[in-house]
Amino acid sequence: MAKQTIGQTERQIQRQKQKLTPLQLLIGQMIEKPIDQLTDYVNQQLIDNPALEVKADEDEWDMPQEPDFSMGGDEEKDDDKKNKEKTRESDFDTSDMDNFDDNELPVYELKEYQDPSNPISFYDKLREQVGELSLTDRQKTIMEYLIGSLDNDGLLRKDLYTINDEMAIYQYFDTTVEEIAEVLQYLQQFDPAGIGAQNLQQCLLLQVERRQNGRMKDLLRRIITNYFDDLLKNHWNKLQQTLHLSDEEKEEVRGEVRKLNPKPGAALGEAQGVNIHQVTPDFIIETTDDGQVSFTLNRGRLPDLMVSESYLETIGNLRNLSNRDKEMLPLLRHDINNARMLIDALQQRQVTLIKTMAAIIRKQKKFFLDGDEADLKPMALKDIATDTGLDIATISRVTNEKYAETQWGIFRLRFFFSDRYDNDGDAVSTRKVRSILRDIIDNEDKSHPLTDAQIEEEMRRRGYQTKRRTIVKYREQMNIPKSSLRKQ
Repeated sequence: MAKQTIGQTERQIQRQKQKLTPLQLLIGQMIEKPIDQLTDYVNQQLIDNPALEVKADEDEWDMPQEPDFSMGGDEEKDDDKKNKEKTRESDFDTSDMDNFDDNELPVYELKEYQDPSNPISFYDKLREQVGELSLTDRQKTIMEYLIGSLDNDGLLRKDLYTINDEMAIYQYFDTTVEEIAEVLQYLQQFDPAGIGAQNLQQCLLLQVERRQNGRMKDLLRRIITNYFDDLLKNHWNKLQQTLHLSDEEKEEVRGEVRKLNPKPGAALGEAQGVNIHQVTPDFIIETTDDGQVSFTLNRGRLPDLMVSESYLETIGNLRNLSNRDKEMLPLLRHDINNARMLIDALQQRQVTLIKTMAAIIRKQKKFFLDGDEADLKPMALKDIATDTGLDIATISRVTNEKYAETQWGIFRLRFFFSDRYDNDGDAVSTRKVRSILRDIIDNEDKSHPLTDAQIEEEMRRRGYQTKRRTIVKYREQMNIPKSSLRKQ
């Protein structure tokens, strides 16, 4: 028998790590914030940093000095000329935009945009409820980040480990998954019921738990917990047999299930007389009859910043400072550096958002002209990253929780992205395939609904070599039941 030895060996492994500078981290944080959150953040910085001030002339917003980015025309708009006359090139670094073909890009401008209805978003209503709790400062910081991470339907689809990492990277805030989970439990107590759920099943259960105790509550809890798949597939006959329900009881339970809201965020918007999609858009996209597309980068109420002249004068007048004032120099320099860093980060955000939106419009120009979802081309984050010269992580931050207003409605930027589907060697958007699938089912004979095999034949007849398993996958993604359940 061979003798086994147990020991420890020590090895040195060389790894390369890229350390981000404070400015790079701040730029990432600024890029990720939508305009409303950004404005709140900047206003708070104005309070916290005395070296940061608002420029006296609020009406004058410095534009980056750029050529006219018209799609299909060389004429320059009068407003653009006026803006360019006001531009100070030293205020804005546009060197990284030289890779674009100017004739292919949309024109852009900066202006203040305000929704005339002045809606209160469901995020604001949730923040109002925070004040009703006795939270520590740490818990309030985590709660604010959790609220900002909610999707529009009110669900929290980011896992807590991701949120933990993001708070460390973007907010320099060290916390734990356990601490975040504790605060999330508070958020899940907010109105309407279901807010902050991490999936649909939990969302429905949170609503059931607020009901009065009794048999109906027990039934709903049991169905959602143990038979959730049958519930999603509308298998009520099976549920009736499993739970030994009479016909009347089945219909009563079914009616109570219909009262549950899978999108509590939208419900809160309706309660305020505002649709949840009435958000402040970060971009306003316009089209003309001759096929031009332009966009506005929304400034909102974001103030134009400068470093305090009095602070700069104090630093520049060292000889006349008293000893006490000289002791304050490190603090003064710290405030000035932070002010300059914030201004630089905001300017870089502006450049990055302009480049990203311009690239998206260039890729999806047809959709912006006709509003047909089927015309959206296959487009991934890496495509825009390649087009702009930015990294994928930056594009992800730009497109996260930001909106574009078009003549066809307001859309999240992620709406314009779609996976590729290989149609016999020709790449098409999966959204286009789903659109055709929807059209086939909408126009079928409801007394004899098409089977998945028949849909496959019709797709092939229309020129799409879509396999049956793919049809089943897309049909289920769109919550379309199988043929036997579509029969009327």
